Amino acid sequence: MPLEWSGLSPELLLVVDRDSGEPLRSQLELGLRDAIRTGRLGVGERLPSSRELARMLGVSRGLVQECYAQLQAEGYLVTRVGSATRVATGAGTPPAPSSPPPAPARLMADFTWGVPDLAGFPLADWLWATREAARAMPASALGYGDPRGSAELREVLAGYLRRVRAAAADPERIVVCSGYAQGLGLALRALAGTGVRTVAYEDPGSPAAVSAAASSAGMAAVPVPVDELGIDVRALDATGARAVVVTPAHQWPTGVALAPERRVALIEWARRRDAVIIEDDYDAEFRYDRVPVGALQGLAADRVISLGTVSKSLAPALRIGWMLCPAALAGTIVEHKLRSDRGSPTLDQLALAGLIESGRFDRHLRRMRATYAARRTALVAALAEHAPEVGVTGLAAGFHAVAHLRGPADERTLVAAARARSVGLYGMSACRAPRTSAPVPGPVRLVLGFGNVGERAITAGVAAVGDLLRGR
Repeated sequence: MPLEWSGLSPELLLVVDRDSGEPLRSQLELGLRDAIRTGRLGVGERLPSSRELARMLGVSRGLVQECYAQLQAEGYLVTRVGSATRVATGAGTPPAPSSPPPAPARLMADFTWGVPDLAGFPLADWLWATREAARAMPASALGYGDPRGSAELREVLAGYLRRVRAAAADPERIVVCSGYAQGLGLALRALAGTGVRTVAYEDPGSPAAVSAAASSAGMAAVPVPVDELGIDVRALDATGARAVVVTPAHQWPTGVALAPERRVALIEWARRRDAVIIEDDYDAEFRYDRVPVGALQGLAADRVISLGTVSKSLAPALRIGWMLCPAALAGTIVEHKLRSDRGSPTLDQLALAGLIESGRFDRHLRRMRATYAARRTALVAALAEHAPEVGVTGLAAGFHAVAHLRGPADERTLVAAARARSVGLYGMSACRAPRTSAPVPGPVRLVLGFGNVGERAITAGVAAVGDLLRGR
């Protein structure tokens, strides 16, 4: 039965329950930690002696001594010879002067971008692929291996990218990396070693990611405007940059595909400037109106570093990506990868290879295209019903759309008002270069991610903020 101790502080109540199945020492440690963290036991407050507390709770003195020693080692308690055990300075948290802080709001619909349907992850297929990989791999695969990544995965990826993305993929020049961020960092460090000092990026786009990678490589990062045809190549040429990061398949975040004439102009720019294009093959797997346009890398393998990942097709937590490298840069990129982490986890690479080879990856993509297409339809229908004045673009691929509000509004105020109604909305300003990131009066553009939001939640969320979107 539970045994209680009301300590020196009237709010403090320690309970140990012999019938709970949890060790008594664990119960006592947990109770004291919680009392200190919440401020029910304040800094400097005296605890009973081990003999006294053992008697009060009906436990052994040795158990209490072990508990006190553990909490002292963790920094919660301090004990001096000839003095009482007390709460250590810095360990306690003063009690809240009034009511406790509110719990984080639960959103009925969170239209955050860049997150796929996490519940749709093919767990059974992944477990199957992992078991098969572990069963079949030789003992030698458990060593450090090739810093480029598993030869098996590189071979499978090369075939897949040639088939699906029309890429000029050579397994000898594929480097497996831990997602887009690492791939971008490796690419820029390699380019910095060739004398490139400035990298351009799309605006709107991913200023934070590119700027961070550029700074780490000792480069400057400059924005280049994007219009309805994609990146403005003339404006790019004017920057003097010799590297550029682009999302030609489905521009992040506007959703436009790089127009054919711009693709040609961009490659011509790279050849004329002795420059390199870093292609983020963003959202290429999810095209709804037609077959996706082939990768830019297929047109100029000597001038394009193409980055791909499974973060959108499977899940970000897998941290698996790849780089298609020009021959002139492949060796340097591999050296940087080796110095960075000596290679990516092999078992996960072999599991992905098995998933692709078995056809289960393609089957998963077909299923997810249908899921995202249904959510896309639900979003368009909900906006048409509850905010018909709002224009929607960027729906040809991926799992986000851009909502164009009419009339003047303040982005931050709108987002805060939606949050108060338990709906997460996100403005375009976060995707703008620093000099243009501050919201300005005028029509607001929102980036509405629907990858990880169910159809009913989409409908309910839009209905809840329809009047805000209409500007009423």
